[in-house]
Amino acid sequence: MAGHECYHCKQWVEAGEAHDCWTTTESALTADLPEDLREAWERLRETAADFGEQRIYASHKSIMFSRKSCYFFVRPKKQFLEVTIFLGRTIKAPQIRRAAPASRAKIYHTLRITHRDEVEPPITEWLKEAYDTSDALAATAKSRGAKARAATPRRGSTAPRRLRKNKAR
Repeated sequence: MAGHECYHCKQWVEAGEAHDCWTTTESALTADLPEDLREAWERLRETAADFGEQRIYASHKSIMFSRKSCYFFVRPKKQFLEVTIFLGRTIKAPQIRRAAPASRAKIYHTLRITHRDEVEPPITEWLKEAYDTSDALAATAKSRGAKARAATPRRGSTAPRRLRKNKAR
């Protein structure tokens, strides 16, 4: 029998059979969570859903929360919920395990939630800030990228004359 093992999900896929291991659901990702983590997940989802209109969907091993672009996502693990929040500033707090640039305008912050009681300020305030600023940060990143492309001299007649002369030498 011809076929192969998917290197993502390790499922056997017969030759010619359609396979999409990237498609999943929230319930599939949270089904095996212990009770403490399930309660934490439910509180986190409920808190975020109360912010307003947004799209909540599962993608591979994460549950994404987005308006025009993703403002945070959750990766359910066996021992904790790994939460990644996108903000326009860097936060220095004991809950933040890692912070680094995600783009020109966004900084990602990773934290772990192990119990329902952890889904409270300041974490909920950071989530609300991410929700409120996500559209503006996405627009800022796009406009910065457009400005950078416009400022880059192109080859040929659009480059200043002195640059073309120096390149010829």
